[in-house]
Amino acid sequence: MNLVLLDAETLGSDLDLSPLERFGDLEVYDITEPDETADNIAGADIVLTNKVVIDRAIMEQTPSLKLICITATGMNNVDLEAAEELGIAVRNVAGYSTTSVTEHTFAMLFAIVKKMEYYTLFARGGAWSQSPIFTHLEQPFWEIAGKRWGIIGMGTIGQNVARIATAFGAEVVYHSTSGANTDQPYKHVDLDTLLSTCDVVSIHAPLNDQTRNLIGRENLPLLRDGAILLNVGRGGIINETALARELDRRELYAGLDVLETEPIPSYHPFMHIDHIERLLMTPHVAWGSIESRQKLLEGVVKNIEEFV
Repeated sequence: MNLVLLDAETLGSDLDLSPLERFGDLEVYDITEPDETADNIAGADIVLTNKVVIDRAIMEQTPSLKLICITATGMNNVDLEAAEELGIAVRNVAGYSTTSVTEHTFAMLFAIVKKMEYYTLFARGGAWSQSPIFTHLEQPFWEIAGKRWGIIGMGTIGQNVARIATAFGAEVVYHSTSGANTDQPYKHVDLDTLLSTCDVVSIHAPLNDQTRNLIGRENLPLLRDGAILLNVGRGGIINETALARELDRRELYAGLDVLETEPIPSYHPFMHIDHIERLLMTPHVAWGSIESRQKLLEGVVKNIEEFV
């Protein structure tokens, strides 16, 4: 068979793709632009894509196409209805990044809570060398134990975060955006209650009609002064313009791994806020530990095996 990987760069240059070669000839593209997709997959039996869009027109131009493997969980970049009508199988991989995203959630939290950037710069920049005492406590920080942690989206990742937050001594509450997941071993509360009573709020929900702009201008003021808002779910759940204004308006902290538009545009309001110390951003990497990406590749290989 002919296999084509359209956006290998999204998987990292260190990932060994050789397990895919046993299924046939593998052609790898680091990046595929929209106007290159049809040409890149011409004659392919199996296409692997992370974010490259494959719509009906592309499928109809590729009569040899039998299987689309999405190297991710989300499937919104493939026209599933068209694939079904054309007899093209579509497979994704779920559950591979739970540990990676969970750990990244806590990495962002600790970086913010413990003021890591400030203290690193203080020590490394020479100010500590000039200090008359052994310590420096100009930026107060607090402990997780005894604080209230609100989780939006109590799926597999949300449950894992809840378990670890509880081990640190936090009180966990959660909000189900669908209203259907209310039987977890934690207190379920409405969104306004969660936002107004929690010291930490972390988002682990998908982007859909129930979650788009779930947090914005109307309810951001409910967050406590000094609260931390973390989004490792999907961009678009938080209204980013409203959050940028709120970060400049008062003491509020945010840790974001996902944005509505990625990569972040240079004109984005987050690139121009005054209180940059209140915002921690990472470029959609929470999912991408070495182990996570290896599990993802193993999932893709399994999907091809089962299809074959």
